[in-house]
Amino acid sequence: VQLQASGGGLVQPGGSLRLSCAASGRAFSTYGMGWFRQAPGKEREFVAGISASGDNTYSADSVKGRFTISRDNAKNTVYLQMNNLNPEDTAVYYCARNAAWGPSTRLRSYTYWGQGTLVTVSS
Repeated sequence: VQLQASGGGLVQPGGSLRLSCAASGRAFSTYGMGWFRQAPGKEREFVAGISASGDNTYSADSVKGRFTISRDNAKNTVYLQMNNLNPEDTAVYYCARNAAWGPSTRLRSYTYWGQGTLVTVSS
């Protein structure tokens, strides 16, 4: 299984970005997926998760109302729409595949990780 994250870049405060994560391999639609982020000098933290079917999602309090996770199982891709970005959102963003079907918030639940894409929010 390989996960390829893309869509990061430099954006001004208040701007938007959409991250994508394309997954190789079979059975994409049977696993939950998640997005995490890691800022310089900080631990990796949960951002958002989505169940295998896409029916259930969960987001960290820090991004609720601003970030939306979604997936397209026909394209083996998970997305993170990020709106109203602020400098505190600056980090490397990672997509990951859960070992089970649900939208887990626990880092240890995820068994496959992408390489990360850098998001920088600055004026």
